[in-house]
Amino acid sequence: MDPTRAFVKNVKRVVVKVGTAVVTRDDGRLAVGRLGAIFEQLEKLNSRGFDIILVTSGAVGAGRQRLKYRKMINSSFADLQKPQVELDGKACAAVGQNGLMALYDTLFSQLDVTSSQLLVTDNDFKNADFRVQLCQTVDSLLDLRSIPIFNENDAISTRRAPYEDSSGIFWDNDSLAALLAMELKADLLVLLSDVDGLYSGPPSDPRSKLIHTYVKQKHQKAISFGDKSRMGRGGMDAKVKAASNAAYSGTPVVIASGYAANNIIKVLNGERVGTLFHKDAHMWIPVTEIGPHEMAISAREASRRLQALTSKERKKILMDVAAALEANEQFIILENDADVESAREAGYDEALVARLALKPTKIRALAESVRRLAEMEEPIGRVLKRTELAEGLILEKKSCPLGVLLIVFESRPDALVQIASLAIRSGNGLLLKGGKEAKRSNAILHKVITSALPETVGTKLIGLLTSREEIPDLLKLDDVIDLVIPRGSNKLVSQIKNSTKIPVLGHSDGICHVYVDKAANLEMAKKIVLDAKTDYPAACNAMETLLVHKDLTNGGLQELVKELEQEGVTLFSGPRINGLVNFTKANTFHYEYNSKACTIEVVNNVDEAIEHIHSYGSSHTECIVTDDHKVAEHFLSRVDSAAVFHNASTRFCDGARFGLGAEVGISTSKIHARGPVGVEGLLTTRWVLRGQGQVVEGDKGVVYTHKDLLKATTNGF
Repeated sequence: MDPTRAFVKNVKRVVVKVGTAVVTRDDGRLAVGRLGAIFEQLEKLNSRGFDIILVTSGAVGAGRQRLKYRKMINSSFADLQKPQVELDGKACAAVGQNGLMALYDTLFSQLDVTSSQLLVTDNDFKNADFRVQLCQTVDSLLDLRSIPIFNENDAISTRRAPYEDSSGIFWDNDSLAALLAMELKADLLVLLSDVDGLYSGPPSDPRSKLIHTYVKQKHQKAISFGDKSRMGRGGMDAKVKAASNAAYSGTPVVIASGYAANNIIKVLNGERVGTLFHKDAHMWIPVTEIGPHEMAISAREASRRLQALTSKERKKILMDVAAALEANEQFIILENDADVESAREAGYDEALVARLALKPTKIRALAESVRRLAEMEEPIGRVLKRTELAEGLILEKKSCPLGVLLIVFESRPDALVQIASLAIRSGNGLLLKGGKEAKRSNAILHKVITSALPETVGTKLIGLLTSREEIPDLLKLDDVIDLVIPRGSNKLVSQIKNSTKIPVLGHSDGICHVYVDKAANLEMAKKIVLDAKTDYPAACNAMETLLVHKDLTNGGLQELVKELEQEGVTLFSGPRINGLVNFTKANTFHYEYNSKACTIEVVNNVDEAIEHIHSYGSSHTECIVTDDHKVAEHFLSRVDSAAVFHNASTRFCDGARFGLGAEVGISTSKIHARGPVGVEGLLTTRWVLRGQGQVVEGDKGVVYTHKDLLKATTNGF
């Protein structure tokens, strides 16, 4: 549940208003399918004990369409050639209201719900006795589980004309809904529209962003409205006025789409749907807080300032970050301990708690890794290729930052330090979203790191997102964010890939294998297998499946099993090993334990081991233990994973151990970067051409030489 929607837990009485654009189709006919879906939601809520009150528009539009059709049928061809007189709005209202209620009654009857009609006018509310009677009647209907349906009685209203007169106690059905919500003491008002909610500008403008929570002091003068409703008298401007009036009188309001499935139920389940208006919204969201789009823009601007610094200045920033981590060690530990305690109380798995914990030694190690990163060769602006295209025309290919990175990671707060330091070293802006279980740890680490950034760059270089509901908005910002790196499960990676146009660098399951060949040195194999599983069982590069050659089943297998069991590793068996050992059978080979547990299976040869890895692995890290170099080379060349090792533990697959300084993750993708992603994986290239006034002119005046100047320099020419 979104924290800003927690109030829905106490909601009992709900007013739902459907606008003309929701009630009718583009051709003016009633949108029967859409209304049916809305009424099914109302029936479910009614049966769950909610008091449902419906306010509807659409009578005038529906009546106009029906009368136009009848007039056309009854007109001669000559009559149709004459200028058509606009139909009387009040007559349209009378005809349309009859048809509207007939449809509503039919739909509700199909759902075994009783509905009732109440038509009101502005003048009615000027009478105090009417207001008392209105409340009593509605209470009686709700007690009988009947759904009252309100509409303004435009047919006999004393307004000069529908859609034109905006005077009075209410002036359209949005303001009527707000008035009824206050009069009937509703706990929530839902205004259904043809758009997802209130936007910062016209919804058709791609620069407009959905506002999830309306703060009057922040948004009142900052938004601009598009056209009014295509058929009704209101529009978003009218809805905002009505919503503001109701919200500041004590009734929360949500403006949401009536086109999207189950939106009313989603609102009442506390999901962040549409735009919320609440009298306390200014206390939840600071007026000065920037949204996801502004956060991304700020990170981009700060990254450009970072790139403008000298290499020495960027190096100093990292040194300052390292010093800040050590200086604030006790505060970091304090916040981290609170996260660990909360995780244990919540019943989280011990493997996750292990990933969550930050010890003093870990913080000092992180600080040292940041210093090593600072001492590395300057990555920005390196000349990768220099070519003389023609005399006096020199082309260079140079390294440069990607721009703005969005990293979504789970559990491990130390990942925040690694990712932030890599972003600084590579000159990139950064947006971070960590797991909720590490909320306090991430917050203090972010504060410590950004406090070390100089004013010339600004603290907005690194933004920390606090709510997962912000992620969908960020994934739409393909014009600002250049790369998304999700660190987590396959499900997380797939969800993000399916939700964005931004390139995604996948870091998913770490289902790593160790294959012990028949020609393996058994003592070496024991050491590698134990290290791969027990050095850090929760790591993504830990061994999850041990494959053993069939020739080792008469001794070597038992020795490996004994070593693992002595270290407290829980073993699961594959089908082929089942009769040789007495383990619980594994449910699947494609499983990441993240704990002191692994699966063991027997294979006939190296090719069968390779086939098993390709069938059940995650393309992360695989190892072969053998003294047969021919078999080893066959394994290394055939296994299609990001990292493949011979006689070395899978735990070596790590950015720091590879000499990359740190890593944002281990990519199992094949495009752009693969394996541990360090600074180089966060860079791209650009071309710089220096000339002396050359022009193409159909290539007539240019003699191309295409001389490799970088190679010539390297060779000492």
